[in-house]
Amino acid sequence: MTGSIKAVTVFLSSCSGWISLTTFVDFNLDEQLLRALEEAGYETPTPVQEEVIPKILEGADLIVSAQTGTGKTAAFLLPALHALKTPPQEKQRGPRMLILVPTRELALQITTAAEKYSKHLPMLKTVCVYGGVPYPLQKRMLSKKYDVLVATPGRLIDHLENGFIDLSALEFLVLDEADRMLDMGFIEAVERIAESTPSTRKTLLFSATLDKKIKRLSRDLQNDPFEIQIKPDKTVQDNIEERLYFTDGLDHKLALIDQLLDDPKVGQAIIFTSTISSTEDLSDHLSEKGIRSAALNGDMNQRRRTFTIDKLRKGRIKILVATDVAARGIDIANLSHVINLDLPFQSEDYIHRIGRTGRAGATGIAITFARYRDRDKLSKIERLTGKPLTVHTIEGLEPQKERATSPSRRKGKPFKKRSGPPSFGDKRKKTGSSSFGENRKSSANSSFGDKRKKAGSSFFDESRKSSENSSFGENRKRSENSSFGENRKRSENSSFGDKHKKAGSSSFGEKRKRAENSSFG
Repeated sequence: MTGSIKAVTVFLSSCSGWISLTTFVDFNLDEQLLRALEEAGYETPTPVQEEVIPKILEGADLIVSAQTGTGKTAAFLLPALHALKTPPQEKQRGPRMLILVPTRELALQITTAAEKYSKHLPMLKTVCVYGGVPYPLQKRMLSKKYDVLVATPGRLIDHLENGFIDLSALEFLVLDEADRMLDMGFIEAVERIAESTPSTRKTLLFSATLDKKIKRLSRDLQNDPFEIQIKPDKTVQDNIEERLYFTDGLDHKLALIDQLLDDPKVGQAIIFTSTISSTEDLSDHLSEKGIRSAALNGDMNQRRRTFTIDKLRKGRIKILVATDVAARGIDIANLSHVINLDLPFQSEDYIHRIGRTGRAGATGIAITFARYRDRDKLSKIERLTGKPLTVHTIEGLEPQKERATSPSRRKGKPFKKRSGPPSFGDKRKKTGSSSFGENRKSSANSSFGDKRKKAGSSFFDESRKSSENSSFGENRKRSENSSFGENRKRSENSSFGDKHKKAGSSSFGEKRKRAENSSFG
């Protein structure tokens, strides 16, 4: 491949406030595609669509820097589907277009979009493969005729090695969120997949950033690509108050969530998590505490997602627990709070998340949980927004690790100490029970967050020995001190998180037989 980038880079403002003088008709797309766009309510192209669609129609390789929510999925799908509507000259086995993505959730979202745009082109079929689904089921799908394949790298490699997929007739190779795939260690898989495709293919690379690793990948896979960059929107509305809570781990986050949501000032809110399984786990936890909540994630079909969002819009649920991809584009006027249970993978997603509150001039509060070791990520967010994150604490739920145990200096702007009146949730009722974190005698059979009926015991007073690297809802290695969201075996000394059918007080961490819930391919 000759990967020198010869085209002039195009810098554009983000989609916010964008007024396009171009319409989709101007691209001379197939009438059936235009019909589907009209039915979907698409009127004018976004900046990334206006730049990308003509270049793909011209047959160019592209390297595009664009954030989520800019319309990049339609930018590569529409021109490719336009080209694929023409039958191939020779009968082929395997896909004509391959879209590689880092997660199952993104794979499902792109598959839904492809089916929506091609709904009036019945000759075009889309197949989606990812980890966690039985091989025989996917083998049957791959044995039929299809044109577009959306896949995660790991599962695609398995099918290639077993001879279930033939990429010899591929016309389009798309790498979406390429930077994330590299960060997840998929570089070798991506290169092996590319080697199985013809050199005549068109390669479209989309990434939030264009660092050295992405440029190197482009040189290996592309032919004289055009480079297009869409500047991210760095604006955070002044009517959104940003608060930062340092946490010791997962169970500490849960204690904070429970306390914060007790405040009557919390109206409706969205809680963002990093995994599909964590949306279900936290939603179950909140429901069991009497809070009307629902999960929104990539496991849900479009009808169920629409139904869930409609329930939030009508006020039938108070808390929506969602992943970034699933919550993209949600516009609810009365959201008082956004809570980041997990930091977003990309700093720009922080802006998209907290922008769900403070709509139509109303005030909003954005709460972020982070570990002290996340300081570099927090600095990136502060540099992006141009605003410092103000640190807050709740009495009795302060983080136990002192800042002195972390590096003495952090990059970027310093965090500001909280001043003024206490934030919502700060005023805990004083009782005879000990505060969070006191009397922490750990037990080999109890996990942090166990519900105990012992008189005088604290609400959450167990040890915070959750793993430094564990994330809410991940499938983690079992240990004696099991954490929230793990698939745990029931034992005689069941911890808070086991669902007891006989006990009458079920909780949130029951073993889920959902092999497909892994976010990674």
